[in-house]
Amino acid sequence: MKKALLFFSFALSALTAYCQTEPVTYRTQINRLIHFYNQNQPDSIFRMFAANVTTKITPAQNKASISQLQTSLGEFQQATFVSIDSNVATYKGDFKKAAATMRISLNNRSQLAGLFFSNYQPKVTAAPEGNPYITESPFTYKSLTSTISGTLGLPKNATGKIPVVLIIAGSGPTDRNGNSSAGLSANTYQLLAYDLAKNGIATLRYDKRTIGGQYSSLASEKNLRFDNFVDDAVGLITQLHDDPRFSKVVIFGHSEGSLVGMLAADGEPADGFISVAGAGIMADKIMTDQMKSQPEFIRNNFKAVLDTMRKGKLNEKVDPALYSIIRPSIQPYLGSWFRHDPAKDIKKLRIPILIIQGTNDLQVSVDNAEKLKKAKSDAQLVLITGMNHILKQAPLTRDQNLATYGNPDLPVDPTLVSTVVSFVNKLK
Repeated sequence: MKKALLFFSFALSALTAYCQTEPVTYRTQINRLIHFYNQNQPDSIFRMFAANVTTKITPAQNKASISQLQTSLGEFQQATFVSIDSNVATYKGDFKKAAATMRISLNNRSQLAGLFFSNYQPKVTAAPEGNPYITESPFTYKSLTSTISGTLGLPKNATGKIPVVLIIAGSGPTDRNGNSSAGLSANTYQLLAYDLAKNGIATLRYDKRTIGGQYSSLASEKNLRFDNFVDDAVGLITQLHDDPRFSKVVIFGHSEGSLVGMLAADGEPADGFISVAGAGIMADKIMTDQMKSQPEFIRNNFKAVLDTMRKGKLNEKVDPALYSIIRPSIQPYLGSWFRHDPAKDIKKLRIPILIIQGTNDLQVSVDNAEKLKKAKSDAQLVLITGMNHILKQAPLTRDQNLATYGNPDLPVDPTLVSTVVSFVNKLK
């Protein structure tokens, strides 16, 4: 996209909080916009605008703007919610040719009061220069279905064989450093790698196969399965185990990565497993619980989709308000994820297990860690007071807690680091 395309202007406040709740009305209008855009129906888009907009642009101008977008960007594939402030919502729009930042505002009648497209510029967090504890190098793993790129971090001045920790990322488009295009820029995994190197422990952190990979469109998304992530982790475990530089391989699974690591560790040459902010119940139950705060008609529509999926079928009639989380193209992946029960899978492991959970985690509650501990009584459970989901100290107040998701300067919780170091060093 050569230049930003402005339909009309509105005041934009500073957007600081990450992962705020997306209003249902915004998702509904976003999905209508995507549909009309891809069906080349500019007049339908024009009818979505509020009166204060239609007095400033004509249908012909609107049609020309849509045509320019279609030429520059191509098909509109999906919109990922980033944040909302003062009724202005920010999305990352994924088009066939490029990505764009999209900001919209709705009036009290849910009409488009503001719409703005601009070049997408992901927030880049710079790595600390001249880190005295770590030497980093590119790492590549190739399988029949993917090529995984990562960063191998070795402690400087290390002698002899050393332990290595495989860091498995959480859900969504999360990269090797713990950041994502959806607005997360906390550098959690990179900072953790530096802290572990300081303590003589190597790390491998990697980009999930969905980062710039073959699952970037809705069409190819249908081919993605949860077990693809498990297979990638298994391959990485084997490669690290066969590397003569390492004395032992420890799996560190964060959030969704906890279940990935749990499944990958079963029967593979891993010496220890660390679950951090991992779910203790099946994913469909988690999503159902999250729906409890939604209006009844949304809950009922979600249940209807789940009921169809449990029969092994796709539900093509998804309410627009639910499209971002359970659209038809993502249902095969969700179905493959829903089959796994963390409380049952953790029982299968025959290696030392450490379960870590922060008390100020807004996304995964403490009782999830307690369920995992109950299922595996010989596992070590550590609750870290004040730690949130991105493994940093944060207030329990929602807005202040979520503000840390965009702050790469905050260190990883020191108790987390010392707990991991102690666990790794005690492994035989």
